[in-house]
Amino acid sequence: MVQELYSVEQVAERLGLHVRTVRNYVRDGRLKAVRIGKQYRIARADLEALTGGPVLAAPENGPGRARSVEVSSVVDIDAVGRATADRVSNTVMAAAEGARVQTLYDEERAHLKIVIFGEPAATAAMLHILDTLMKADA
Repeated sequence: MVQELYSVEQVAERLGLHVRTVRNYVRDGRLKAVRIGKQYRIARADLEALTGGPVLAAPENGPGRARSVEVSSVVDIDAVGRATADRVSNTVMAAAEGARVQTLYDEERAHLKIVIFGEPAATAAMLHILDTLMKADA
């Protein structure tokens, strides 16, 4: 079995770090490496042990990180009673698959604030659920 080895420069590119930082990790013992001549070589398994997960191939224009897209939405609902606010909050929390949701109800102002964080599709689905709930309540 062939073991995949990376140079210090390749590791730095994949992790988005400076080459000196990677060399310091090797010298400090935080990253295992084999010295071949005057250069270090780092095994894929040792690199994954340092990062705590699989190492992505370095893209042409940046460090080896997975691209993620996240949307934040704030929904303000006025003139809502406590019972409706609780029902809406519980429904949204239960349906929050792939999104994080936080709710806050201000009883004095009869105001419900819902904050949604997540992938675009999950956030859109949550907004659709909220729209349906509020139309049904009107």
